[in-house]
Amino acid sequence: METIYYTLIGFALWTLGLGVFLTSYRSVQVLLGKKKSNEFPAGIQHGSDFNWRLNRAHINSLENLPVFLTVVFLSASFGKIDSFANQAGLVILGARVLQSLTHLTSTNVLAVNIRFTFYMTQVITYIVLLVRLV
Repeated sequence: METIYYTLIGFALWTLGLGVFLTSYRSVQVLLGKKKSNEFPAGIQHGSDFNWRLNRAHINSLENLPVFLTVVFLSASFGKIDSFANQAGLVILGARVLQSLTHLTSTNVLAVNIRFTFYMTQVITYIVLLVRLV
């Protein structure tokens, strides 16, 4: 199986892992009596800073998973899976994981700039892969 397929699986597992981490974190808060189960409203900041950063990291991964899936699907459909595409998949997965980890650790200016760099690395890699299809 091509490396880019493994990286897509890795991306999906990373996204699921963040979701499991988020729900586990919230479940512990509820079980310890620190929060009620309805005290996690969608779309607005709630809970601790870490809870919110974890929530956002999970959502960021969810938002980008369909983009990666589309790029891999189209590359495969057009017969453009080669060593470059496989290496690009590694870049995308690595940048996604590093973006999430940076998001979880801090919101200071340097961390936000680093996180943005990892995000732009993914975007540029997607664009390059898509341009190769034309």
